[in-house]
Amino acid sequence: MTDTLAAITTRLRARDSLDYGLFWGLIALGVVGDIMIYSATRQALVNAGFSGHYYLERQGVFVVMGIAAMWIISRVDYRRLEIAATPLYVLSLFALAGVFVVGQSALGAQRWYSLGSSIQVQPSEFTVLCLILAVATFCARRSEGLRMKDVMRLLLMAAVPLVLIVKQPDLGTAVIIVLTVSAMMVVAGVPPRFMSLLAVAGSLGLASALYLDLLKRYQVDRFISFLNQNSTNPNLAALIYEVNNAKSAIGSGGLHGAGLFHGLQTVLGYVPEQRTDFIFTAIGEQLGFFGSVLIIALLGFVAFRMFMVGRNAKDPMGRLLCIGVFIFFAFSCFENIGMTMGVMPVTGIPLPLLSYGGSSVMVFFVAGGMVLSVSRRAGN
Repeated sequence: MTDTLAAITTRLRARDSLDYGLFWGLIALGVVGDIMIYSATRQALVNAGFSGHYYLERQGVFVVMGIAAMWIISRVDYRRLEIAATPLYVLSLFALAGVFVVGQSALGAQRWYSLGSSIQVQPSEFTVLCLILAVATFCARRSEGLRMKDVMRLLLMAAVPLVLIVKQPDLGTAVIIVLTVSAMMVVAGVPPRFMSLLAVAGSLGLASALYLDLLKRYQVDRFISFLNQNSTNPNLAALIYEVNNAKSAIGSGGLHGAGLFHGLQTVLGYVPEQRTDFIFTAIGEQLGFFGSVLIIALLGFVAFRMFMVGRNAKDPMGRLLCIGVFIFFAFSCFENIGMTMGVMPVTGIPLPLLSYGGSSVMVFFVAGGMVLSVSRRAGN
């Protein structure tokens, strides 16, 4: 009888160890994101003769699906995911290669699969998550530490999807992969001197790509326009105009904002891609400085909880999963918000759970579920 009660108590304690702050924080971001997407798009849709609820309903479906997926994954012992790591990694490579054959091309990039007339799936976003799981599994299996040949295999493991993603091209996701894998390697015990050498090699590779014109013209222009935001070069005018309108929208919100469904820049559609890459401009204009600070604080709280779960993880795989998801989430927030304010180059990185997009929403909720799974078992 005593043993039975002890077993029940242990199970309840494990169940109660779920990080509810992280759980509800992720849900809050999904709900707020859906509201802001609705607020940013309703008027334009109505003016075009469509239902103002179109994006609200579509994003809402993905948020509900994402929350369900997050809860299910949080119930699964993350150590069991080790079995799926290699198949998922291989599947992600096939998915990346497949976009060059049957994928959809848009704005000079070939990154998506089109499912029907209105659903697009971007495999590169799922690849980041599959790579995090594969690297965590690989390192966790080497309890004696990583030898040089193990580090080489890790680099190759990251290089294959990286090349395919750069080829699409999707430099934003490529940067996320580099930063995420680098952080995981440091946590796994790769010597700092070796990481410094990799950083130098990466910098030389980027300089060589620029010198040899291996990057697309618009990618180079984005970087140049970021460094010369007051340039009068007509080739950079569109990019500078885009960022200037984004900064103007955020600044026009003042302290308290124009209110939901209001704001000149948003209503008149001056900011391109406002429901996706530039959703933070709608937040800034409609919710103002105070509202923007609250949203950033919520994002920061979620990132902090991810970091703390990783810090308290009981084994290397749990720590590596959490640090990978933490870097993925935190840098996406920093880059997206930074580019709307002109302090980072413009990329296609979405604002986690706030930008419109089913693929992105599902990826970040699934990533959150993996971290929650680690939190559930921190005491076991």
